Amino acid sequence: MTADLSQLVKAYDVRGVVPDQWDESLAELFGAAFVQVTGADALVTGHDMRPSSPGLAAAFARGAARSGADVTEIGLCSTDQLYYASGAFGLPGAMFTASHNPARYNGIKMCRAGAAPVGQDTGLTRIRELVEEWSESGAPAPAARPGTVTRRDTLEDYAAHLRSLVDVTSIRRLKVVVDAANGMGGHTVPTVLAGLPVDLVPLYFELDGTFPHHEANPLDPANLVDLCERVRAEGADLGLAFDGDADRCFVVDERGEPVSPSAITALVAARELARHGGQGAVIHNLITSRSVPEVVRENGGTPVRTRVGHSFIKAEMASTGAIFGGEHSAHYYFKDFWNADTGMLAALHVLAALGGQDEPLSALVARYDRYSGSGEINSTVEDQAVRVAAIRAAYADRPGVTLDDLDGLTVSTADWWFNVRPSNTEPLLRLNAEARDEATMAKVRDEALAIIRA
Repeated sequence: MTADLSQLVKAYDVRGVVPDQWDESLAELFGAAFVQVTGADALVTGHDMRPSSPGLAAAFARGAARSGADVTEIGLCSTDQLYYASGAFGLPGAMFTASHNPARYNGIKMCRAGAAPVGQDTGLTRIRELVEEWSESGAPAPAARPGTVTRRDTLEDYAAHLRSLVDVTSIRRLKVVVDAANGMGGHTVPTVLAGLPVDLVPLYFELDGTFPHHEANPLDPANLVDLCERVRAEGADLGLAFDGDADRCFVVDERGEPVSPSAITALVAARELARHGGQGAVIHNLITSRSVPEVVRENGGTPVRTRVGHSFIKAEMASTGAIFGGEHSAHYYFKDFWNADTGMLAALHVLAALGGQDEPLSALVARYDRYSGSGEINSTVEDQAVRVAAIRAAYADRPGVTLDDLDGLTVSTADWWFNVRPSNTEPLLRLNAEARDEATMAKVRDEALAIIRA
């Protein structure tokens, strides 16, 4: 097929509908391009449980081997398990997944050795150019020495590495409901939690890339309903929800109420600062709660505010030597995990924090959840720039108000803030607001929405 990759290659990964937008013939070209751009003589691949994933991953491996690279296939895995392999083996990697997208989608998350991300500015643009060129002119000539393709199981080693970073062996016994959403959490969770003082209640652990029960996107509250109900029915201590490739983890307390990812970021930040002697930088994006930098400072750390998006977080992690980073979307990044994101490691921290004391989770996280937030609210607008300019004009001259343009427009005072960011792919403005109390937050949110939707 002649490739039109404009809708397929995103800022940080490859993602599109199979076979409409891409197929195994293109995957093979991506494998060859990946080898040429990274200069890799060896690499590692993994894939999720989507029906198209094994074939796409095998085709990528063929293209890479044809170009002279030795490929280690770790097979079924979570994205953070692939990052583990990249870090532990010191190899570039490619993970075949479309994360939380519907079943007809698939994609590739690529990284250099040590799980360093490959994005538009770090090789992905050149990979796209080569695939487009070769899709028209034909695949490149094979290397003088083709590479080999071998299999290796990393699940036990991955689980052992995570458990080496958080001691949960002496916690009180906990009942934990886990909703894997028929995704890769069903593959990794039983091994990671094996032998720990945890009574595991599995929900949708059967690997099924058609997602028969609900979408594998825990950022949507509708996809947490089953977990919340099961936590209450079981009288469980907490619930965990993973997305399709199990790199994000959402937490539900003993009441069946979702816990803000900002509160989890603050909780884990405090624990990681304690592990690192009460000092170090912690990265947070600009729409996490103000609780996060407050907790970081209270525990001796230095908060570093960044734009939304894992490429910005990972870049700041590397440049600052930060020990931890967190996002509102429940991505959690760890220095001790090659600066990569792993929801499973964050989940172990939550289990350790909860099991190391006697309070219920709702009481434990209350100290980290100090403000009232709106969550992200999307509005369809015809002209994003005009609406953002209208907000700027409405607030620019108000006393006590500051504006900044780090990512979209952030309007803030001592008592509240909100951020408006345009979507890069849709005619949307995304609003996040936070205040000291619910009434103030609602007032700020509604005033901003009235301008956005005017």
